[in-house]
Formats: sequence, C-alpha cells, structure tokens
Amino acid sequence: MKKILLSIFALMFMITAGHAQKKAPLSPGIKLENLDTSVSPRVDFYQYACGGWMKNHPLTGEYSRFGSFDMLAENNRKQLKGLIVGLAAKPAAHGTVAQKIGDIYNLAMDSVKLNADGYKPIQADLKRIAQVKTVADILRLTPELAISGLDPYFSIYVGADPMNSSLNIVQTYQSGISLGQRDYYLENDAHTKEIREKYKAHVVKMFELVGFTAAEAQKNMEAVLAIETRLATAAYDKVKLRDPHANYNKMSIADLQKLVPEIDWNTYLAALGLKNVNDISVSQKESLVEVGKIITSEPIASQIAYLQWKLIDESASYLSDKIYAQNFEFYGKVLSGKKEQSPRWKRAVGTVDGVLGEAVGQMYVQKYFPAAAKERMLKLVHNLQQTLGERINALTWMGDSTKVKAIEKLKAFYIKIGYPDKWRDYSSLDITKDSYYANIKRASKFEHEYRFAKAGKPVDKTEWQMTPQTVNAYYDPSTNEICFPAGILQYPFFDMKADDAFNYGAIGVVIGHEMTHGFDDQGRQYDKDGNLNDWWTAEDGKKFDVRAKVMSDFFDSIYVVPGVHGNGKFTLGENIADHGGLQISYQAFKKVTAVSPLKVQNGLTPEQRFFLAYANVWAGNVRPEEILKRTKSDPHALGKWRVNGALPQIAPWYEAFGIKAGDAMFVPVKDRVSIW
Repeated sequence: MKKILLSIFALMFMITAGHAQKKAPLSPGIKLENLDTSVSPRVDFYQYACGGWMKNHPLTGEYSRFGSFDMLAENNRKQLKGLIVGLAAKPAAHGTVAQKIGDIYNLAMDSVKLNADGYKPIQADLKRIAQVKTVADILRLTPELAISGLDPYFSIYVGADPMNSSLNIVQTYQSGISLGQRDYYLENDAHTKEIREKYKAHVVKMFELVGFTAAEAQKNMEAVLAIETRLATAAYDKVKLRDPHANYNKMSIADLQKLVPEIDWNTYLAALGLKNVNDISVSQKESLVEVGKIITSEPIASQIAYLQWKLIDESASYLSDKIYAQNFEFYGKVLSGKKEQSPRWKRAVGTVDGVLGEAVGQMYVQKYFPAAAKERMLKLVHNLQQTLGERINALTWMGDSTKVKAIEKLKAFYIKIGYPDKWRDYSSLDITKDSYYANIKRASKFEHEYRFAKAGKPVDKTEWQMTPQTVNAYYDPSTNEICFPAGILQYPFFDMKADDAFNYGAIGVVIGHEMTHGFDDQGRQYDKDGNLNDWWTAEDGKKFDVRAKVMSDFFDSIYVVPGVHGNGKFTLGENIADHGGLQISYQAFKKVTAVSPLKVQNGLTPEQRFFLAYANVWAGNVRPEEILKRTKSDPHALGKWRVNGALPQIAPWYEAFGIKAGDAMFVPVKDRVSIW
C-alpha cells in the first residue's frame, strides 16, 4: 500500500509539474542588451536592433567577421570538442570510429611532430611532380593529384543531372585558381592590385619554405601567375555562374574529345575511377577549352611549378607551424584582415568535423538535439508551407496556369530537419599515425571514391549535404529539398522557451528564405522534380524579371564601403529569398497568433519583436578587408544590408515602428520590391 501511495503521489506530482510546464509563459526572446536605443529605428534599423550586440561582441584578432552565426558555431565547436577530446584521450581499436576521430585530432594537436616533419609529408609528391617530362606525364599525374584533394586546371564532380534530376551525372567545373575569384587576377583597382602583389610575394615565400632557392621561387611564382591568370581570363564571372542554362552542356565523351582534344578523356576519367562514362556535362565550355590549350602550350617547367604550387597551397594547413603561419599571413591577414590564428584545438576540431562529419554529427544529436525541437520545427515548416501557398494563390501579377505549377512544386518540397535517417559508413576510411597530411590525402581519396561511385546511378534524396552540427540551412533545386540541420536550431535562430513572435521572426524567416529559393531567379527555373524546365508562361516570366530587377537595382545602389557598390545581380537570389522569407513568415505569424494574440513585453509589441528577432540573426562586426572580399565572393549581402536593405521592402515593418516619409529608412511604395 505504501508503494502504491508513493506511486500515486509521484504521478500526481508529474501531472502537476507537467501542467505547470504547459502553463509556463513563453519568453519574449528578445534580449534588450542587443539593442542600441540611442539610435532611432527610423534612421538606422540595423544599428538600433543590433548595436548593443556589436558593442558587447567586439572583433577579436581571430576573426575577420563575427556575428550571431559565428557565436553559435563557436558554442557548437566547444560541444564538439568535448565529444572529440573524450575519444582522443582513450585508446581505441584500429578501424573504429573512435580511433579515427582520436588519431586525426591528436595528429592535428601534435605540434612537436608537425614541426619535426616540416614539409616532409609532401616531399615525395613534390619530387614526383618535378619528374614530369611530357604533356602525357601531366595528364597521367593530374587525376591522381585531384583525388588527393588538389584542384589543378579544373574540377570534376558527380551530381544530379539538371535536365534529368533522378540520375547522377559526371560534371566538370572551372577551377584551378588559388585566389578563388577571377576578379583578383583581372581587375586593376588599387585594392585588387595590392592583393595581387601580396599574393605573388606569398607564393615566393611558400616555395622557399619547402626547400626552393629564392631564384627558383621567383621563377615558379611567375609561372603560377601566368597559368592562373589564363584560367581566370577564361572563367565565367560570378553573375554568369548563376545562370543554370549557361552552365549546362551535356555531351557524349566522344563530343567532349572533339571539344578538348588535348586530353584523352576515357583514360583521364578512368584514372579518377570513373569508368564506362557515356555522358558528361561541361559546366563552362570556354574554360575547359582553355585548359586544353594551357596544358599543351605552357612550358613543362611552368606546369611543374603550377602543380607543385597547388600541392603546397592545399597542404599548408596540415604541415609545420612556419608553413601554416605564412599561409595565414596571406589568406587570413591580407585577404580577410584577421590579426591572429585560431587556437590549434579549433583547427583540429574543424578537421575532424570535415573528415568524419556524420560520425561526429551522430554523437552531437544524441547529446544535444531534443526530439521536441524537431516536432516544433516540423509544425513551423508546415505552417509556412501553407502560407506560401496562400500567398502564391493571392498574387495579382501571376497567371493561373503558372500558379498551379508553383503550388505543385511547393507541395513537392522534400523536408529535412535535424539529422539524416541513415548515417554514413566510414569503415573503409583508413586513419593511421604516419602524418597529419597523409591522413588528409586518404580522407580526400575516400570522399572522391564515395562521390564518384554515384555516377550514372539514381539520386539518393535521403542523403544530406550538410552535417547535423552545421549552423546553416539550404535549398537544393535539383532535389527540391529544404534542410535545417540541428546545429542551427538554437538561439538566436530558434528558442523552445520563446514565443511565436521570436521564433517566426528568426527561424521562421530562415525557413521561408529556403522555401523562397525554390522560386528565386535561379530556383524558379527548376520544376517540382528538380529538372531545368520552364514551367512559367512567357508573360509571367517577364513580370517576374521586372520585379526582380527592382531588387537587383536596389542592392546595386548600396555602398558597402565608400566608393564600392554592392552587386545586386550576384546577390539577387539570396536577397529575393530574404524578402520572401519575411513576407511568408510574417503572414504565418499573424495567422497563428490571431486566435490568441501575444502581449506587449518589455515595451515591445509582438510585431516589433518579430522584426527585431530577424535583425538579431544578422548582428555582427566585420573588418573592411572582409567586406571587400565578400563583395567579390559571397552571393549573400552583408548582414547590415540583409536588415537595412530587406526590411524597407516590407509594409508591416513600417507599421510596427512607425516609419514615415522623410525618415532615413523610408522607401516609397512605388520603389519597393514586391514578388512573393
């Protein structure tokens, strides 16, 4: 009887506690210390909403940009460190995931071994490259270098065929330039020329650090610049790269052989492990044609220097501290404005995360991702999906036949939240204690074999393109999927203790953003099955383009720094997605709170908290060097303009903060963007 009574009392306590938990009021979510109330929201909304956060989180030497994303990534990294260090501290049987994680981490942390080894881990490869005598030797060696993680001349990958998205196809992509963006090689403004000169000095120093004389290093640098400049000149610019039709050129291997006869394609592909390939998509034809000319026209000695440089550049992060320091001097300090290197443990965790991402992710979600978060996210996603459908049906500029196709595509979204249902198998990845870089090479080979094995096979829609611990989200037009990893489902994006004003303003807009990617200037060109297929009427397509141009023109007019404009065409897809995300999520938020309206909290209305939650997602500080770098390379607008550029297009924001004509933030209705 005593046990029964205790059980009854325990049950009553649980029921009472559960009832209290259900009735516990949700927080407003907004942290007032993030605001800068000395600035009016009518003058500079970004500063008003995020100024306090920026003041309280000044840039440290380690960062060229630090924002809400980065702070959450920092927290995740610390959690991952705890998981990884725990494994690294214990012996584990060879071949187990624990052994692989532990050995990579320990090798990355072993500065004594790294410095004693110096550049020895790449010495044999440097010599093999130096033994090249003929063009045939280059073509035999290049696939091997590509499999080990380098990107000489161009890249080959396997992905969904844009015209037949259910099957994977081999595809080429322009590559081979170490500065990443062609503009660095071709533009002649003062800043770009300075970057180019410092890059030349960096290449010289790196050659010297791996045993070359000063004269050899200078000559090698000149060869590297000549080849990379030719590659950059032939490459598509960043705006043209966003045109899926311009970057799709499917052909037979026989036709590819005619297009680029300098390379024996059957032999080249077989060396990559891609045998019996019938078709290939040449993403940028002009670039690949130039590769063929480079390989047969540049002196063999120059190409040896280029291939050696690709090896040095790629391996620098895994060699001695001196080599890493010089690599950081250019890519960290010069290009991004960083002042100091990240601690070794962060770099080590990053490598483990990169090599064994899903193995680490499996541990991460078991410990840090509650099932309740996934349930609430699913509800949010479905609410926004329904709201986007309502908005599409209400559009006055779109015809009925196009609306039908748009709704079909919306309903066909494949939704991924938290983590994959099945995890990757890492059993064939061999990790040993020989050297840090040797393991990176093996990991690259393992990854290439995994990807290349998919050639000609059906696309696996269940596969994830991000690990669960990633602080990000994505939309893939080829699979028509939206994905929200567990890593992003935390404050300031998602808060189980906060009310709907906060969560719809933060993660709700992120969800709407990814959904809108299915209908941005790129995504709209793909149908519900993920195929490049024009499902629009000609008239509706023209109307969309006119409305999208308002957005690109607006962001073209922005000065990111004095004298440097934003690139509205380059950032158009992301800006349209922000705009759509705000419109969709705000309507969904108003709908779910219509029955039980939220109260004013901390002097802020629910509507104000919605927009503040959105703005706080983009809070951050950024160095001038990083601003210029991102303007050349990042298809996202800077955080400031994802707020001050996006919100003035949204009518309810004006109402929430009383923005009127004459205010600095005011944009006339006739000049505002109106798409989704």
